[in-house]
Amino acid sequence: MDGKRSGLRRKIWTAFILQAAAISFAAVLGVYGASAVLKHVLIQQALRQEAAHYWQRLARDPAAEVPDTYNMTGYLLPPAADKAGLPPELQALPPGFHILPREQGGSLVLVERADDGRTMYLLFKQEQVDSLAFWFGMVPLAIVLVVIYVIAWGTYRSSKRAVSPVIWLANQVQQWDPKQPDASLLGPHRLPADLEGETLVLASSLHEFASRIESFVERERNFTRDASHELRTPLTVIRVAGDMMAADETLSPRSRRALERIRGAGRDMEALIEAFLILAREGDRGLPEEDFLVSEVVAEEVDKARLLLAGKPVVLELERAGDFRLHAPPRVLAVLLGNLLRNACHYTDAGKVSVGIRPGQITVADTGIGMSEAELARAFDPFFRGGDGRREGQGIGLTLVRRLADRYGWPVRLDSTPGQGTVATIRFPEASPV
Repeated sequence: MDGKRSGLRRKIWTAFILQAAAISFAAVLGVYGASAVLKHVLIQQALRQEAAHYWQRLARDPAAEVPDTYNMTGYLLPPAADKAGLPPELQALPPGFHILPREQGGSLVLVERADDGRTMYLLFKQEQVDSLAFWFGMVPLAIVLVVIYVIAWGTYRSSKRAVSPVIWLANQVQQWDPKQPDASLLGPHRLPADLEGETLVLASSLHEFASRIESFVERERNFTRDASHELRTPLTVIRVAGDMMAADETLSPRSRRALERIRGAGRDMEALIEAFLILAREGDRGLPEEDFLVSEVVAEEVDKARLLLAGKPVVLELERAGDFRLHAPPRVLAVLLGNLLRNACHYTDAGKVSVGIRPGQITVADTGIGMSEAELARAFDPFFRGGDGRREGQGIGLTLVRRLADRYGWPVRLDSTPGQGTVATIRFPEASPV
């Protein structure tokens, strides 16, 4: 994985390599500078001092010999003397300090002319310059570089040992299943002996955190399992009893209206419980995904919504301008669309509620009371109800719609005009054409 290739250990190794390279570069520059100083300053100064000393000797002893040592050779020319006796490379040199080209020997030469016209040539041999540069430059450089590399390697090994507990901890966390982290991987009995200090605190905190997550996941599973049975069972009894009572033709109009309110509240509660159970499921969403035709789910929800318009002068229409397929839990789309339809039916007293199917999107449009810009901005807030707030409902239908849509990546948009109605649009980026 990319995380392993660019992990902490590799970064530390890279940092030490760069540091050693930078120090080595600085050391090479230092030796090069020292070599230049050796040539242009120290040897030049030594030649000038040697020349001054010779002039003093010559003043005391006119027969004094010019310097002629292992490292240096001297020549002295009388005034107006012929330079033919000098080496060819020295004949054309004016007074001053000179460095001869490599093809001429590369020696360092000092030419000085006395007041009486005599000229002295002092030549420091190139072989000695190179020898000095090697012993006082390259050898110390090599020693310094070796010391630098040994220290860098030792420091890297020490740093590697220092961060190895952190790397071990990262590897253990990397093995966790995000949906159900295994806290036992960081149990006290499985921690390395060298784990201490801040790393031990971090490992203990992660172990406690993972244990709490395991507890939460188990509690969520128990809740969804129990709620699915314990909440749906009484609602099913209420729905069946309501249907049986609705078949009784002896009910008074007042009782029938009350019964319809009970049946409507039961349907709303079933839809809310279904939405809550879907949202309560973690990670894998808890529902099987399959390929299905959107129009089939939409048609079923439209038929259910017709019961909400009983006694209202409202027409419910389904417009199919293009069908498409989705790979998702069909029940999620049914709950999402059912909430939008219930919301549209509750806030529409007359006119029309239309559901449109187009490639990659579904629209639910109504001719209800509509919403102002301020209401539209709060439409997805929990427990917010538009209009005068006196209509039936808990004010969480659109909140559930937004949460379900966000979980499955289906953007929802509302457009509304006060007094004219509202249009809800759901887009499906991963829709497949039929």
